[in-house]
Amino acid sequence: MTNTATGHLREPLNWPEGGVTRIPYRVFSDPEIYALEQEKIFKGAVWNFLCLEIDIPNPGDFKTSFVGEIPVVITRDQNGEIHAMVNRCAHKGALVCLQERGNRNTLACVYHAWTYDLEGKLKGVAFRDGIRGKGGMPKDFDPSKHRMEPLRVETYCGLVFGTFSSETEPVPEFLGPEIDHHVRRNLGRPVKLLGFHSQIMHNNWKLYAENLRDSYHATLLHTFYTTFKVNRLDMDGGIVLSKRGWHHISYAKRSKLQESAEYQDAAVHAAQYDSQLAAPEMLDSWPEFDDEITHSIQTIFPTLSVQLTLNSLAVRFFVPRGVDKTELFWMYLGYEEDDEAKTRMRINQANLTGAAGLVSLEDGCINEFVQRGTRGSAPDTTAFLEMGGRDVAPSEGSRATETAIRGFWKGYRDIMGFE
Repeated sequence: MTNTATGHLREPLNWPEGGVTRIPYRVFSDPEIYALEQEKIFKGAVWNFLCLEIDIPNPGDFKTSFVGEIPVVITRDQNGEIHAMVNRCAHKGALVCLQERGNRNTLACVYHAWTYDLEGKLKGVAFRDGIRGKGGMPKDFDPSKHRMEPLRVETYCGLVFGTFSSETEPVPEFLGPEIDHHVRRNLGRPVKLLGFHSQIMHNNWKLYAENLRDSYHATLLHTFYTTFKVNRLDMDGGIVLSKRGWHHISYAKRSKLQESAEYQDAAVHAAQYDSQLAAPEMLDSWPEFDDEITHSIQTIFPTLSVQLTLNSLAVRFFVPRGVDKTELFWMYLGYEEDDEAKTRMRINQANLTGAAGLVSLEDGCINEFVQRGTRGSAPDTTAFLEMGGRDVAPSEGSRATETAIRGFWKGYRDIMGFE
């Protein structure tokens, strides 16, 4: 069927039969589709993660970020209110904030010294009245019509979200009750930042969105998960989806492992290793919650994930940097109430997935392999997503499914107008 958004594309995209079980490879490499995503998704009626509240704890603090490719700056004013605006001067379009973070009473563009308050309102124009009565701005120049472009902002569980749309429902409604419950479970108490890092991945942003929702690959590609029984498909677990399918939770309970013959039958080599850790205490953990969940990956459409692995809590946020490049940011968190021993354990366990571990490395590699493998494919060539069925529905008791990936593509098609 021809999609309803093809008026924006010189070559219409015909989504194949099979709906969200067939993903045309063209969506990962077409610059026109990528440009259309910036308008329809990132500037559309979704909530985009901007930063953590703890990134801007004090009046005058600012933090730069991105919504899609659009640079934004988030501020906390002298009254403690949080604002977000496009990081672009209303005069010539230059970036206003060049540092990643800092503290200021005003925001000033270095190019021509136009100055804004912490809400993005224009407060000063250098030489507005000219020099000695000559030059300057016209008499009818109105500063109130030349502010930095604002975003709507909501704070929720220590997360700061922004949207360009007046139609985006409040964040809890956007998430739905199931997802809202789980975010509050992990982030419903004050947190502290333990560390962060970022990495460049040479793949389209949607491949990483798929990867986060792909519970099928987790114990195949990430062999240490299986070898050291951190996360396996034969643990009690499942997939929770939001009502529309856009957001998901994949969870596992380490104490409910029943080793399955399928790991041997499928020649999953990691299940056959008899490896030992030099520091086995890295896998020690304490019960964080009374639901026995020890591993969870939660996604919020389009580009946010909250992860808890044993006792390592992290927020992942990814930014498109071009049709075939994505930047991934990891923020590792602890709770303010943690004692020194718990903080040290969380930092140690962050090494399982972070820059010194394997997950970041392996996901970065495999998504690039897909990007390279699908480049130049025939127009009718597609991915095949039927593991666990063809529907978009929760999966209790099994994570050998691609239902959450199908949920992402449902949201993508809903917004982009691809039918």
